[in-house]
Amino acid sequence: MRVKTGIVRRRRHKQVLKAAKGFRGASGDVFKQAKQATTRAAAFSTRDRLVRKRKMRQLWIIRINAAARINGLTYSTLMNGLKKAGIQLDRKVLADIALNNAAEFSKLAVAAKAAL
Repeated sequence: MRVKTGIVRRRRHKQVLKAAKGFRGASGDVFKQAKQATTRAAAFSTRDRLVRKRKMRQLWIIRINAAARINGLTYSTLMNGLKKAGIQLDRKVLADIALNNAAEFSKLAVAAKAAL
């Protein structure tokens, strides 16, 4: 007697179609297209988690550089001066200070200039 895959297949199809919920057209309705679309979506989401980290770092550096230039420094000289002054702040925190508290950032820039 042969074993039919009815329950197993239905369960797998339901799982894939649930993951494809909200996809447009056949990608959300038809199993074959849904499987392809969810596989592709999973690949993009994996890649883009790394890209998001990269983009955020780029944004922080852009913000720090803009604030540094207002204070008469470049990004690299500011970072070098902060390192020599023993000020250990990461780029995320520096960018936040540059954006929300320009007076405090100016003090950091002065400290960086003095250390150079």
